[in-house]
Amino acid sequence: MTHHASLSLVRQALAEDLAGYGDVTSALTVPVELQGQAEIITHEELVVCGVPLAAMAMHEIDPEVEFSPLACDGTGLGPREPVALIHGSVRSILSAERTMLNFLSHLSGIATEARRFAAAIEGLEAQVVDTRKTTPGLRAWEKRAVVYGGCRNHRFGLFDMILIKNNHLTAAGGVSEAIWRAKEGCPHSMKIEVEVESAEDLREAISGGADMIMLDNQSPESLLGLVRLARSIRPEVLLEASGGVTIENVREVALTGVDIISTSAITMGAPAANLSLALRPVV
Repeated sequence: MTHHASLSLVRQALAEDLAGYGDVTSALTVPVELQGQAEIITHEELVVCGVPLAAMAMHEIDPEVEFSPLACDGTGLGPREPVALIHGSVRSILSAERTMLNFLSHLSGIATEARRFAAAIEGLEAQVVDTRKTTPGLRAWEKRAVVYGGCRNHRFGLFDMILIKNNHLTAAGGVSEAIWRAKEGCPHSMKIEVEVESAEDLREAISGGADMIMLDNQSPESLLGLVRLARSIRPEVLLEASGGVTIENVREVALTGVDIISTSAITMGAPAANLSLALRPVV
Protein backbone atom coordinates (compact mmCIF):
# COMPACT_ATOMS: atom_id res chain seq x y z
CA MET A 1 0.00 0.00 0.00
CA THR A 2 1.34 3.45 -0.90
CA HIS A 3 1.94 6.14 1.69
CA HIS A 4 -1.00 8.09 0.28
CA ALA A 5 -3.35 5.11 0.60
CA SER A 6 -2.16 4.40 4.14
CA LEU A 7 -2.64 8.03 5.11
CA SER A 8 -6.16 7.98 3.66
CA LEU A 9 -6.90 4.86 5.72
CA VAL A 10 -5.64 6.54 8.90
CA ARG A 11 -7.66 9.69 8.23
CA GLN A 12 -10.80 7.64 7.68
CA ALA A 13 -10.24 5.81 10.98
CA LEU A 14 -9.72 9.08 12.86
CA ALA A 15 -12.76 10.68 11.24
CA GLU A 16 -14.83 7.71 12.38
CA ASP A 17 -13.67 8.25 15.97
CA LEU A 18 -13.70 12.04 16.15
CA ALA A 19 -16.59 12.78 13.76
CA GLY A 20 -15.64 16.44 13.46
CA TYR A 21 -16.24 17.07 17.17
CA GLY A 22 -12.93 15.84 18.56
CA ASP A 23 -12.22 14.01 21.80
CA VAL A 24 -14.72 15.71 24.10
CA THR A 25 -13.64 13.76 27.19
CA SER A 26 -9.99 14.77 26.92
CA ALA A 27 -10.90 18.33 25.97
CA LEU A 28 -13.02 18.73 29.13
CA THR A 29 -10.86 16.85 31.63
CA VAL A 30 -7.22 17.25 30.57
CA PRO A 31 -5.45 20.63 30.95
CA VAL A 32 -4.49 21.95 27.54
CA GLU A 33 -0.90 22.61 28.59
CA LEU A 34 -0.30 19.17 30.15
CA GLN A 35 2.59 17.26 28.61
CA GLY A 36 3.25 13.58 29.04
CA GLN A 37 5.10 10.47 27.99
CA ALA A 38 3.33 7.31 26.89
CA GLU A 39 4.53 3.85 26.04
CA ILE A 40 2.76 1.31 23.88
CA ILE A 41 3.48 -2.06 25.47
CA THR A 42 2.66 -5.71 24.80
CA HIS A 43 0.83 -8.04 27.16
CA GLU A 44 1.59 -11.28 25.36
CA GLU A 45 4.05 -12.84 22.94
CA LEU A 46 3.37 -11.43 19.48
CA VAL A 47 4.71 -10.32 16.11
CA VAL A 48 4.43 -6.57 15.67
CA CYS A 49 2.67 -5.05 12.67
CA GLY A 50 1.10 -1.65 12.09
CA VAL A 51 3.73 0.65 13.60
CA PRO A 52 3.75 3.03 10.60
CA LEU A 53 -0.04 3.38 10.78
CA ALA A 54 0.13 4.13 14.51
CA ALA A 55 2.77 6.79 13.86
CA MET A 56 0.63 8.33 11.10
CA ALA A 57 -2.40 8.43 13.39
CA MET A 58 -0.44 10.23 16.10
CA HIS A 59 1.03 12.72 13.66
CA GLU A 60 -2.36 13.41 12.09
CA ILE A 61 -3.76 14.31 15.49
CA ASP A 62 -0.74 16.43 16.45
CA PRO A 63 2.43 16.76 14.35
CA GLU A 64 4.23 18.20 17.39
CA VAL A 65 3.98 14.95 19.33
CA GLU A 66 7.09 12.77 19.09
CA PHE A 67 6.38 9.15 18.14
CA SER A 68 9.50 6.99 18.50
CA PRO A 69 9.19 3.34 17.35
CA LEU A 70 11.05 0.89 19.57
CA ALA A 71 10.18 -2.15 17.42
CA CYS A 72 9.67 -2.39 13.67
CA ASP A 73 7.03 -4.42 11.87
CA GLY A 74 7.93 -8.10 11.83
CA THR A 75 9.68 -8.02 15.22
CA GLY A 76 8.78 -10.75 17.68
CA LEU A 77 8.22 -9.47 21.21
CA GLY A 78 7.40 -11.01 24.56
CA PRO A 79 5.02 -9.73 27.24
CA ARG A 80 5.64 -6.29 28.76
CA GLU A 81 7.95 -5.18 25.97
CA PRO A 82 7.72 -1.67 24.45
CA VAL A 83 6.58 -1.04 20.88
CA ALA A 84 6.80 2.76 20.82
CA LEU A 85 7.53 5.76 23.03
CA ILE A 86 5.37 8.87 22.62
CA HIS A 87 6.04 12.31 24.08
CA GLY A 88 3.96 15.47 23.87
CA SER A 89 0.49 16.84 24.56
CA VAL A 90 -1.52 14.49 26.75
CA ARG A 91 -4.75 15.58 25.07
CA SER A 92 -3.33 14.65 21.69
CA ILE A 93 -1.94 11.32 22.86
CA LEU A 94 -5.29 10.32 24.35
CA SER A 95 -7.15 11.39 21.22
CA ALA A 96 -4.97 9.11 19.07
CA GLU A 97 -4.73 6.24 21.57
CA ARG A 98 -7.55 3.98 20.39
CA THR A 99 -6.89 4.39 16.68
CA MET A 100 -3.21 3.57 17.18
CA LEU A 101 -4.02 0.52 19.29
CA ASN A 102 -6.74 -0.68 16.92
CA PHE A 103 -4.32 -0.81 14.00
CA LEU A 104 -1.57 -2.41 16.07
CA SER A 105 -3.79 -4.97 17.80
CA HIS A 106 -5.52 -6.09 14.62
CA LEU A 107 -2.47 -6.31 12.39
CA SER A 108 -0.17 -7.74 15.06
CA GLY A 109 -2.82 -10.38 15.70
CA ILE A 110 -2.68 -11.43 12.05
CA ALA A 111 1.13 -11.43 11.99
CA THR A 112 1.19 -13.51 15.17
CA GLU A 113 -1.32 -16.02 13.79
CA ALA A 114 0.71 -16.27 10.57
CA ARG A 115 3.80 -17.02 12.66
CA ARG A 116 1.91 -19.88 14.35
CA PHE A 117 0.92 -21.36 10.99
CA ALA A 118 4.46 -21.04 9.64
CA ALA A 119 5.84 -22.76 12.75
CA ALA A 120 3.27 -25.55 12.49
CA ILE A 121 4.64 -26.73 9.12
CA GLU A 122 8.30 -25.95 9.75
CA GLY A 123 10.60 -28.37 7.94
CA LEU A 124 8.04 -29.28 5.28
CA GLU A 125 7.98 -28.09 1.67
CA ALA A 126 4.47 -26.65 1.60
CA GLN A 127 3.79 -22.94 2.04
CA VAL A 128 0.83 -21.48 3.89
CA VAL A 129 -0.83 -18.56 2.06
CA ASP A 130 -3.68 -16.18 2.77
CA THR A 131 -6.88 -15.64 0.77
CA ARG A 132 -9.04 -12.71 -0.38
CA LYS A 133 -11.10 -13.03 2.81
CA THR A 134 -9.90 -9.78 4.34
CA THR A 135 -11.38 -6.71 6.00
CA PRO A 136 -12.56 -4.24 3.34
CA GLY A 137 -10.08 -1.40 3.06
CA LEU A 138 -7.39 -3.23 5.03
CA ARG A 139 -6.37 -5.93 2.56
CA ALA A 140 -2.94 -4.52 1.72
CA TRP A 141 -1.99 -4.17 5.37
CA GLU A 142 -3.47 -7.52 6.36
CA LYS A 143 -1.54 -9.23 3.60
CA ARG A 144 1.59 -7.39 4.72
CA ALA A 145 1.00 -8.71 8.24
CA VAL A 146 0.76 -12.25 6.85
CA VAL A 147 4.21 -11.90 5.27
CA TYR A 148 5.71 -10.39 8.43
CA GLY A 149 4.44 -13.45 10.27
CA GLY A 150 6.26 -15.81 7.93
CA CYS A 151 3.51 -16.98 5.56
CA ARG A 152 2.90 -15.86 1.97
CA ASN A 153 0.28 -14.07 -0.08
CA HIS A 154 -2.06 -15.69 -2.58
CA ARG A 155 -3.49 -13.44 -5.30
CA PHE A 156 -4.11 -9.89 -4.16
CA GLY A 157 -7.44 -9.43 -5.92
CA LEU A 158 -9.54 -10.44 -8.88
CA PHE A 159 -7.15 -8.73 -11.29
CA ASP A 160 -3.81 -10.50 -10.86
CA MET A 161 -4.59 -14.18 -11.39
CA ILE A 162 -7.26 -16.36 -12.99
CA LEU A 163 -8.85 -18.61 -10.39
CA ILE A 164 -11.70 -20.65 -11.86
CA LYS A 165 -13.95 -21.74 -9.00
CA ASN A 166 -17.09 -23.85 -8.88
CA ASN A 167 -19.48 -21.06 -9.86
CA HIS A 168 -17.28 -20.16 -12.84
CA LEU A 169 -17.31 -23.82 -13.88
CA THR A 170 -21.10 -23.90 -13.69
CA ALA A 171 -21.43 -20.68 -15.70
CA ALA A 172 -18.86 -21.71 -18.32
CA GLY A 173 -20.17 -25.23 -18.82
CA GLY A 174 -17.43 -27.32 -17.25
CA VAL A 175 -13.70 -27.52 -16.58
CA SER A 176 -12.42 -27.84 -20.15
CA GLU A 177 -14.63 -25.06 -21.49
CA ALA A 178 -13.67 -22.69 -18.65
CA ILE A 179 -9.95 -23.30 -19.16
CA TRP A 180 -10.25 -22.88 -22.93
CA ARG A 181 -12.05 -19.56 -22.49
CA ALA A 182 -9.45 -18.37 -20.00
CA LYS A 183 -6.53 -19.32 -22.22
CA GLU A 184 -8.11 -17.60 -25.22
CA GLY A 185 -8.25 -14.23 -23.52
CA CYS A 186 -5.65 -14.02 -20.76
CA PRO A 187 -2.16 -12.48 -21.02
CA HIS A 188 0.54 -15.09 -21.60
CA SER A 189 2.14 -14.30 -18.25
CA MET A 190 -1.00 -14.79 -16.14
CA LYS A 191 -1.42 -18.05 -14.22
CA ILE A 192 -4.60 -20.10 -14.45
CA GLU A 193 -5.78 -22.05 -11.41
CA VAL A 194 -8.83 -24.33 -11.33
CA GLU A 195 -10.76 -25.51 -8.30
CA VAL A 196 -11.65 -29.22 -8.38
CA GLU A 197 -13.49 -31.51 -6.01
CA SER A 198 -13.20 -34.87 -7.79
CA ALA A 199 -10.65 -37.08 -9.55
CA GLU A 200 -12.53 -36.64 -12.83
CA ASP A 201 -12.32 -32.84 -12.65
CA LEU A 202 -8.67 -33.08 -11.63
CA ARG A 203 -7.78 -35.10 -14.73
CA GLU A 204 -9.72 -32.66 -16.92
CA ALA A 205 -8.01 -29.62 -15.38
CA ILE A 206 -4.54 -31.07 -15.86
CA SER A 207 -5.24 -32.16 -19.42
CA GLY A 208 -6.64 -28.69 -20.15
CA GLY A 209 -3.33 -27.09 -19.17
CA ALA A 210 -4.13 -25.47 -15.81
CA ASP A 211 -1.01 -24.10 -14.12
CA MET A 212 -2.37 -24.73 -10.64
CA ILE A 213 -5.04 -26.98 -9.17
CA MET A 214 -7.00 -26.11 -6.03
CA LEU A 215 -8.10 -29.23 -4.18
CA ASP A 216 -11.03 -27.87 -2.24
CA ASN A 217 -12.73 -29.19 0.89
CA GLN A 218 -10.99 -32.57 0.96
CA SER A 219 -10.30 -34.84 3.90
CA PRO A 220 -6.59 -35.63 4.44
CA GLU A 221 -7.16 -39.12 3.03
CA SER A 222 -8.94 -37.85 -0.08
CA LEU A 223 -6.37 -35.11 -0.49
CA LEU A 224 -3.53 -37.60 -0.40
CA GLY A 225 -5.16 -39.68 -3.14
CA LEU A 226 -5.72 -36.65 -5.38
CA VAL A 227 -2.14 -35.46 -4.89
CA ARG A 228 -0.81 -38.87 -5.92
CA LEU A 229 -3.08 -38.90 -8.96
CA ALA A 230 -1.99 -35.41 -10.03
CA ARG A 231 1.69 -36.22 -9.61
CA SER A 232 1.29 -39.37 -11.71
CA ILE A 233 -0.20 -37.34 -14.58
CA ARG A 234 1.92 -34.15 -14.42
CA PRO A 235 4.46 -34.12 -11.58
CA GLU A 236 5.26 -30.42 -11.90
CA VAL A 237 1.70 -29.10 -11.57
CA LEU A 238 1.25 -26.83 -8.55
CA LEU A 239 -1.27 -28.17 -6.06
CA GLU A 240 -3.15 -26.10 -3.52
CA ALA A 241 -5.19 -27.40 -0.61
CA SER A 242 -8.02 -25.17 0.56
CA GLY A 243 -11.08 -25.34 2.79
CA GLY A 244 -11.28 -26.17 6.47
CA VAL A 245 -7.59 -25.61 7.18
CA THR A 246 -6.86 -24.79 10.83
CA ILE A 247 -3.80 -24.49 13.02
CA GLU A 248 -4.64 -27.95 14.37
CA ASN A 249 -4.69 -29.76 11.00
CA VAL A 250 -2.37 -27.68 8.80
CA ARG A 251 0.63 -29.97 9.30
CA GLU A 252 -1.42 -33.04 8.38
CA VAL A 253 -2.51 -31.24 5.22
CA ALA A 254 1.08 -30.29 4.41
CA LEU A 255 2.19 -33.90 4.76
CA THR A 256 -0.05 -34.91 1.83
CA GLY A 257 2.44 -33.35 -0.57
CA VAL A 258 0.59 -30.23 -1.70
CA ASP A 259 2.66 -27.17 -2.58
CA ILE A 260 0.37 -24.48 -1.19
CA ILE A 261 -2.12 -24.41 1.67
CA SER A 262 -4.55 -21.49 1.62
CA THR A 263 -6.55 -20.50 4.66
CA SER A 264 -8.62 -17.53 5.74
CA ALA A 265 -7.92 -18.42 9.37
CA ILE A 266 -4.82 -16.22 9.25
CA THR A 267 -6.72 -13.05 8.44
CA MET A 268 -10.33 -13.64 9.46
CA GLY A 269 -9.71 -15.92 12.43
CA ALA A 270 -6.75 -14.22 14.08
CA PRO A 271 -7.49 -12.87 17.57
CA ALA A 272 -6.46 -9.29 18.22
CA ALA A 273 -3.09 -8.96 19.89
CA ASN A 274 -3.09 -7.57 23.42
CA LEU A 275 -1.37 -4.18 23.62
CA SER A 276 -2.03 -1.08 25.66
CA LEU A 277 -0.87 2.49 26.09
CA ALA A 278 0.52 3.53 29.49
CA LEU A 279 0.56 7.29 30.12
CA ARG A 280 2.79 9.19 32.54
CA PRO A 281 1.96 12.92 32.75
CA VAL A 282 4.92 15.26 33.13
CA VAL A 283 4.04 18.22 35.34
